[in-house]
Amino acid sequence: MSGPAITPIDSAQFEALVRARRDIRHFRTDPIDETDVEWLLSMAHRAPSVGLSQPWRFVRVETVELRERLACHVDRQVKEAGKEYDGDQDKLYRSLKLHGLREAPVLFAVYCDDGTETGHHLGAVTMPEARRYSCVMAVHTLWLAAQTRRIGMGWVSIMEPEGVNAMLDIPASWECLGLLCLGRPVSEEDVPELERRGWEQRTDWHSVVVRR
Repeated sequence: MSGPAITPIDSAQFEALVRARRDIRHFRTDPIDETDVEWLLSMAHRAPSVGLSQPWRFVRVETVELRERLACHVDRQVKEAGKEYDGDQDKLYRSLKLHGLREAPVLFAVYCDDGTETGHHLGAVTMPEARRYSCVMAVHTLWLAAQTRRIGMGWVSIMEPEGVNAMLDIPASWECLGLLCLGRPVSEEDVPELERRGWEQRTDWHSVVVRR
């Protein structure tokens, strides 16, 4: 067998990494070194993609005015989404911090370019959504890479894509998958916040395996 050897200790470290990953909402405002940001993007770009199409697009939001417009947009969407809940669940929902758009020092909007010709449509003719799955792989790769450098990430999906696209002047063929906040977390917790707060509990992996 050729290629890099994976030893048992590598597997243990990988398990620790996966278990430590968190969806971060509470960020410190101190900046991230630009070399770290570039490394994270280079790792994301190593993710697998259907037909080697590499359809992910990362739009970096750098102006204070645009960041605030996005934050206000998400605030409105959070309020609107909260209408689904009532009683104790509504009270808990309203107490949750659901984005760090104002505090996180690095902010990206992540997109899938459904019009890309890279990869020559291989694997996406019958399942064009495979390009979006590829972009999710890139986001997850970035997420794990960030954890290795003690950088937290929050994936914000409570948003209205068309409104975000208009703010960022995005090509029509790009589909918005969310906003990514990156920065140092205020604290590092053993248990994810939604579990600590009683919103939901992680299920046992056996419960999601179906046998035929």
